Amino acid sequence: MARGRVLGMRDFFATAGPMTGDLDGVLAGLPADVAGLAAVGHGLMIHEHMAGVYGVSYDEADRETVHLRPIPRLLERVLAVSSAPLTTSRPPEQRVAGNCRQFTVLMVAALRASGVPARARCGFGGYFTPGFYEDHWVCEYWTGDRWRLADPQIDEKQLGMFPIDFDVTDVPRDAFLTGGDAWQRYRRGELPEDAFGLSVTKESGAWWIAGNLMRDAAALQKIELLPWDTWGAMPGPDDPMTDEALFDSLAEATLDPSLTGLSELMEDPKLRVPAVVRNAVRDREEVVLAC
Repeated sequence: MARGRVLGMRDFFATAGPMTGDLDGVLAGLPADVAGLAAVGHGLMIHEHMAGVYGVSYDEADRETVHLRPIPRLLERVLAVSSAPLTTSRPPEQRVAGNCRQFTVLMVAALRASGVPARARCGFGGYFTPGFYEDHWVCEYWTGDRWRLADPQIDEKQLGMFPIDFDVTDVPRDAFLTGGDAWQRYRRGELPEDAFGLSVTKESGAWWIAGNLMRDAAALQKIELLPWDTWGAMPGPDDPMTDEALFDSLAEATLDPSLTGLSELMEDPKLRVPAVVRNAVRDREEVVLAC
């Protein structure tokens, strides 16, 4: 792998993308260390499906924040609830609804604001439900000698809820599988397709793996979409799997450390992120950068 290509890739991930811009410089003033940034996120958001653990409840209006794609829009909502500095942890009732993608992309945006190469990874966490890989997002960041995975969602409460026995700022590669890794393990017969999905909705299958593979590929292009955004070749639960060869190539490209060929492959009309995607939760078409 050419040194210039490696340095160029790091430079690419050290700058903001369409979803990871700053808001009036508020991110640039945050801690540059991953643990400190995770603590900031914990003080601003609560996972929408874990609100009760923190003694709060969210209605549908409260959950609107999970549909915000660009981080500046999320920060506007956070600061509308409380104008305190982002480093000031809000009481639970003042924290906005988020999810793993929101925690992750906020950390990615903050690291990039400090010039640290970082990227969101979409895949599956194997540390929530025994024997099952849950739909999940984490942050991948450059430490000076290697890329590490951090899970910005996991705080002290959640460490007591899930069987996590590792440093969440350095998640083992077999504990979190990117979409490409999951796809290859499924295709090789190492893990069954029903080992991947979302247990809360009782959904799993190869279609879910393919979807997260496409979302991961888009995130590696600095287009960090919502966990339920769908487009192109992404299959639904009842759709036949007809693009296995295309997904094989995409998985290989996302797992290549140099990411050689990913940009060209993402120009395929079946994979390219369009200006309008379908928000499957809201069951409607949405302009990617409109919210």
